[in-house]
Amino acid sequence: MIDVGFTHVALLVGDLEASTAFYQTYAGMEVVHERRDGGTRVAWVSDRTRPFVIVLLELPRWIPRPVLRLANALLRRLTLVEHLGVGCRDRSEVDRLAATAKAEGRLLMGPRDYGPPVGYWAFIADPDGHTLEVSHGQEVGLTVERAEG
Repeated sequence: MIDVGFTHVALLVGDLEASTAFYQTYAGMEVVHERRDGGTRVAWVSDRTRPFVIVLLELPRWIPRPVLRLANALLRRLTLVEHLGVGCRDRSEVDRLAATAKAEGRLLMGPRDYGPPVGYWAFIADPDGHTLEVSHGQEVGLTVERAEG
């Protein structure tokens, strides 16, 4: 694979282990790279389906974690539009992840069915207040494929 096109999104996180565990549970991602960049711990997580990673950058310990969570929570309340999206194999996977998120107090919205091209989706908060959308039936791949012609 070559690095051409959209390769990553970087997020600030308060606890690298909690964040990598969240993205493993809810997005089927695993750590493919870890390092320390000066005083910052960094992990790249990927689902290995394409050359794309989420770069998780752990904040220095001197920054209070509640500050990050509060800032992200305030932004989330202003708009749920900003999010990362993960496609699921079927609706039951969306339901399972939403139920798990609800039990953990992470479910923000859904599941809801908006039909094509949006599909069936739910919003889940990660440990730092970023929003992850899990969905089935979105037509991103089909739309990109049609646009290539």
